[in-house]
Amino acid sequence: MTTLLCNQVIADSGIQFGTSGARGLVVDFTPEVCAAFTLAFLRVVQHSRGSVQQGSSVERMALAIDNRPSSPEIAAHCAALLQQQGIQVEYYGVLPTPALAYAAMQQGIPAIMVTGSHIPFDRNGLKFYRAEGEITKQDEQAMLRQAAEFSWPLQPVSLVVSDSAATAYQQRYLQWFGAGLADKLRVGVYEHSSAGRDIYSALLQKLGATVIPLGRSDTFVPIDTEAVSAEDEARAQQWAQQHQLDMIFSTDGDGDRPLVADERGRWFRGDILCLLAAKALEIDALAVPVSCNTAIEACGAFSKVTRTKIGSPYVIAGFEPLSSYKKVAGFEANGGFLLATDLQHDQHCLKALPTRDALLPFLAIVQLAQGKPLSLLLNQLPQCFTASDRITNFATDKSKALLAAAQDNIADFAARLQLHSPVVSVDTTDGLRLTLANNEIVHLRPSGNAPELRCYAESSSEFAAKELVQETLKKVSGLYTPS
Repeated sequence: MTTLLCNQVIADSGIQFGTSGARGLVVDFTPEVCAAFTLAFLRVVQHSRGSVQQGSSVERMALAIDNRPSSPEIAAHCAALLQQQGIQVEYYGVLPTPALAYAAMQQGIPAIMVTGSHIPFDRNGLKFYRAEGEITKQDEQAMLRQAAEFSWPLQPVSLVVSDSAATAYQQRYLQWFGAGLADKLRVGVYEHSSAGRDIYSALLQKLGATVIPLGRSDTFVPIDTEAVSAEDEARAQQWAQQHQLDMIFSTDGDGDRPLVADERGRWFRGDILCLLAAKALEIDALAVPVSCNTAIEACGAFSKVTRTKIGSPYVIAGFEPLSSYKKVAGFEANGGFLLATDLQHDQHCLKALPTRDALLPFLAIVQLAQGKPLSLLLNQLPQCFTASDRITNFATDKSKALLAAAQDNIADFAARLQLHSPVVSVDTTDGLRLTLANNEIVHLRPSGNAPELRCYAESSSEFAAKELVQETLKKVSGLYTPS
C-alpha cells in the first residue's frame, strides 16, 4: 500500500475547475484522481467546521450521478475514498443536481454530484456542495492546495440507492404550487438522457397534467440549453403539432438548466424564461451574469439588478450585496434559476435553493400563464432578443489570445467582424462584450467548461440576433482557425 498527496494527484490530472465544478476527459478521471478530489473537498469542509485534529462534525456525505456511462464508476471511486475516511455515504443514484443539493441542505451535510452537465459524453465532472450550498471559487482554490494524504489502493464499496431525495424534490414543488397547477394541460417531456426524466413526468402528473414522454434515449445526449441544435428546434415544433401540446419541458444532462417550449414548439431563451419566473415569484432583487438579456432591467419589475461574471459561483457571490432585500434570486442565460431566500405564501414556505434549478422557473411560468398559451407571456416584456452559439473544439488559450488582441485594438477588431454599427461601450467583466450605437450587443468569451468559444448577441428581433451570432462566429473562424 502506498500514500498519495491530493494536490499532486490533482495537478497531474489535467482536470480543472470551470464555471461550475471540475471538468475533464473521462480518461483523466482515474480512481486516484476521483479519490484526490473527494478527499480535498472533505478536508476543506472539515476545516471550515473545526480542526481536523479536534474531530470534525462531518460524518455523512450525499452522492449522486447523471446518466453518463462513466458516472457510476466515478461515483464508486469517490465513495471508496469516503469509506476509507470513515464517512457514511448517502447514495441517491441518478438524480438531478438541484435535487441532490436540496436533499443535502435539508440534512445539513455536504454532497458530491458526478456530472459533466451538457458537455459531450467523453467528458465528465464533479460538482461539490457544502451543507449550505455550492462551494465558492475560494473553496476551489483551497481544494487545489490540499496536501492531504490518502492510502492507495482503495477498497471497493457497494452502493445502495435511496429514492428519498427524488421524493423530497417532488414534494418541494407539489406543496408550493399545489396539485391543480397543470390541470387540463398537455405537457410533452423531452426525456433524452436527463437525470430527472422520470421525476419530471411523475411530478407533472401529480400537478394535474397529461404527460406525453418524448425522445427518450439509452445513450447520453449532450443537450446545451444555450445552443439548441437545429434538429431539436425542428423536433419540438413537430412534437407540439403532432401531440397538440401546450408546452414542452426538458433539461440538460444533470437537470439544472431548463429547456422549455411553448404551444408552437418554440424554445424559450433561458434568461427570458427566468425573467418571467422571477416576475411570477415576485422577486425583489436579482443577481445575473453580464451575458443575460437587458430586458431584465428594462422591464422595471425589480428593485435591484446586479450583473456578475458568468457561472453560478459568481451569481451566488452577487447575492451578498442584496441581503437587505426580502426576496432575492438569480439566474443564468442558460436558464438555471437560483433562489437565494425563502419564499412564503399562505401557510407554505419554499426554502432557498441557491444552486441552478430547472424545475422552479418552468413551474413558475406555468403558474403565471394561468392556462393561457405560454407564447402570450412574451408580450409582457420589452422587445429585446438574444441568441447564442459556439465554435466547438476551439482551444481555450486561443480564445484568450484572440480576445486579448481584440481588446488592444477594438476599432480594428470591430472592422474585422464587419459589425453593423460603431462600438460605443466595452465590457470586459467576462470575455469581451461590445455594445453598438444601434443598441445591438456582441459578446465573446471562452467557455469555462469545454474547449469552445461562445458568442452571445442581442438585437431588436430574434432573426437579427441569430444572424448576428452566426455572422460573428463566421468572421471569428476566419481570424483564428480552431484546433
